[in-house]
Amino acid sequence: MARPAVPARTQLRVGRLTRAHGLKGAIKVELYTDDPARRFTPGATFTLQVPTSSKWHGKTLELLELRVYNGTPVAFFAGVTDRTEAESLVKAVLWIDQDATEVSTEPDAWYVHQLAGLDVIRDGARIGRVVRVDPMPAQDMLIIDIDGTETMVPFVKAIVPEVDLRAGRIVVTPPPGLLEDLETPDEQAEATADEATADEATADEATADEATADAAVIDDATADGAPEAPADDDASAGDAPADRA
Repeated sequence: MARPAVPARTQLRVGRLTRAHGLKGAIKVELYTDDPARRFTPGATFTLQVPTSSKWHGKTLELLELRVYNGTPVAFFAGVTDRTEAESLVKAVLWIDQDATEVSTEPDAWYVHQLAGLDVIRDGARIGRVVRVDPMPAQDMLIIDIDGTETMVPFVKAIVPEVDLRAGRIVVTPPPGLLEDLETPDEQAEATADEATADEATADEATADEATADAAVIDDATADGAPEAPADDDASAGDAPADRA
């Protein structure tokens, strides 16, 4: 399956088309913005993130109207007039052009493109940098470069408690095991060397034990073949001449 093409320009991801609604081209929308009244106004134009094999690849959509049915946003777009066309747009991600210098006025708020390049801090030390943010069904994932290796970190408050754009950093508190398996080549080489040293020590110990055991066997054999001790001195004295005055 072809990987969806992500727009190269500075843009914001504001929604995803999820399901056709009715017979007149309406499509249900999963919103990725907390300001739909601003982003989804009549006449707004969206760039589409779709597979390269899609008929919609490289095209845009113009919004005619956004309505809410039973709590679900439903969009109507120019040129999408029947259910068949609507279904061909399902899973398309909607992007809008964004001024790269614009800063959110809300506290603890930022735009996704502003996170790329930030230093990643753990326990007070820099461990890498943010490469990008990948959208996932459950939550967004931070893609972090650590010593040349990319790893995914769930972008949730429990794991990423602080984002400081002014300081150019984010703070991560990953659970045990999330990042520990990322060893540098030097660390891997050191671990291999330690294992080799341990194996050699074990082999030397085994050789020493075998040598000690062999020496013990030789000592036993020598004891078994030794000549008998001479007779008692009393017996020999009986044969000697008496010392008489």
